[in-house]
Amino acid sequence: MPRYKLTIAYDGTDFCGWQKQEPPASEHPDLTPMPAREGDDQPRVALRTVQHVVEEAVRDLLREPVTLVGASRTDSGVHANGQVAAFTSDPLEDKGVGWPAARGTDALVKALNGRLPRDVLVRSAEAVDESFSPISDAIEKEYTYCIASGPERPLWDRRYVFHTWHELDTARMDAAAQLLVGEHDFASFAQINHGRKSTVRRIFSCGVSTPSSPACGGGAERSEAEGASTPPLRYHLIRVRGNGFLYNMVRILAGTLMEAGRGTLDPNRIPEILESKDRTANPGPTLPPQGLRLEWIRYG
Repeated sequence: MPRYKLTIAYDGTDFCGWQKQEPPASEHPDLTPMPAREGDDQPRVALRTVQHVVEEAVRDLLREPVTLVGASRTDSGVHANGQVAAFTSDPLEDKGVGWPAARGTDALVKALNGRLPRDVLVRSAEAVDESFSPISDAIEKEYTYCIASGPERPLWDRRYVFHTWHELDTARMDAAAQLLVGEHDFASFAQINHGRKSTVRRIFSCGVSTPSSPACGGGAERSEAEGASTPPLRYHLIRVRGNGFLYNMVRILAGTLMEAGRGTLDPNRIPEILESKDRTANPGPTLPPQGLRLEWIRYG
């Protein structure tokens, strides 16, 4: 029974997040109910999630009811360059079921991408040990968050950046970011009722740079074109790498660094905020999802 690891990229704008969701049909009267299944107490619908879309493509290709397990439950609107998921196949070659290891992973990638919509892409596939877990075997992840600042809101990049009218001091943001590195209790950087037993995480690196265009976007804005009447947008890319992240942790972290860049938060207050272990003691807002992207996940 071969097991396969998929590395997946997606534009999260039109997805209801990664995790498969099948709420009661009464909550979504505009959607067509799914076929009734044994044990269902009422009709249900399948929301458009990345897990559901990719799992359906795998099931259609393999002609077996596989279950796709993902590493990170990205929220609605969050993007990914290197999400990781895995499934196990039970090939029956005489019946054309499953994906035998002999077929190779290059062919698997091509066959899946031919069945997927244009906002999700399987970047690679590899055969892994049958015990491989995308969740518990992960040892390191990297996220980026892109903020655009300037007097003109972005148009072409609006799906991939968060815009603020305020000018931001990148040096102050980076100084605050450096104080987050290390092992800390990040309760003050997590949404209340986050559902985790421990809020201790280790940040390996955290910094802020000013790229000429957003890491997640489609290129320069009109204000950078010749003859533009307004100053160009400035992009501030937050890059954070750690052994794990709490619910909304990166979006809150980005909001906190933005406040430091605005000058409303002294970067030297970061240790005090961490020590409080209280979300209400952190003035940083939870920024919207569109500026966030899961870059990669590393395994031992």
